[in-house]
Amino acid sequence: MSKIIEVSGLQKSFGELRAVQGVDFYVEEGSLFAFLGPNGAGKSTTIDMLTTQLKPDAGEATISGYKLGREDDGIRSSIGIVFQDSLLDPLLTVKENLFVRGSFYNLSRSELKAAVARAAATADVGDFLNRPYGKLSGGQRRRADIARALIHTPKVLFLDEPTTGLDPQTRKNVWTTIRQLQKEQGMTIFLTTHYMEEAAQADYIIIMDHGKVLAGGTPYELKERYATDLLKLMPHNAEELQAYLQSKALDYMIVSGVYHIPLKQTAHALPIVEGCGANIAGIEIVSGTMDDVFLNLTGTEVRS
Repeated sequence: MSKIIEVSGLQKSFGELRAVQGVDFYVEEGSLFAFLGPNGAGKSTTIDMLTTQLKPDAGEATISGYKLGREDDGIRSSIGIVFQDSLLDPLLTVKENLFVRGSFYNLSRSELKAAVARAAATADVGDFLNRPYGKLSGGQRRRADIARALIHTPKVLFLDEPTTGLDPQTRKNVWTTIRQLQKEQGMTIFLTTHYMEEAAQADYIIIMDHGKVLAGGTPYELKERYATDLLKLMPHNAEELQAYLQSKALDYMIVSGVYHIPLKQTAHALPIVEGCGANIAGIEIVSGTMDDVFLNLTGTEVRS
């Protein structure tokens, strides 16, 4: 894949606060890219710079072939943004909101009508197109927000915590829309989220904190590097199991009679299980998660 976003040495300070300290990363075209970090990490500042809302102090970035700071109009024409807080008018219908948004792009009346129809169909807002935005449910509002961002058919869609506060079923529906945009239209999705199970669906993840990039990789690569699998054993004879684990110098913790043994790799469970033999009454292997990765890298729990 080609790189649709390239960032090099991007910096931004607010007085003595160095919010972004020379970050480097890239995003492949058509990918789902997750940008993670705790509050105050510098995520929002970075995104504000990439979307031309904030001028960098130093560094370079290219979005869809346009140079940040030199070709900002081109960047704005190629991106869509779904903010955490909606920009739509609660008194207008969804359709009216979309027409208002579309009027910013100097389209002819026929082009505007076609753009609204296309965005509404893509975001699946047809059932409530003529209802006031302020009367919609949380999930319907989020889909309307996505439709607003799609009016000009952007190449990159920035999603700032798109499912925060939504119930699980509504979150699933919003994610169906996001996945369709990526797969059917080849749109690049730039996502921030506090839900690690959502981040785990990404093609590539960057984690930052204190204004710096801490790590990057696929979900699998990050779990391999920064998370630990866990082998849980329930023995017939606890003393015998303890003696075996101590003879192999294996770390373990006992929780309600179940022995928790950390594993660097899942395959390391095999010789342990074979060594315990018939003494095993129950067994479970728990894979490391993105929550573990986040905690190990940032030293803090995921929080909204």
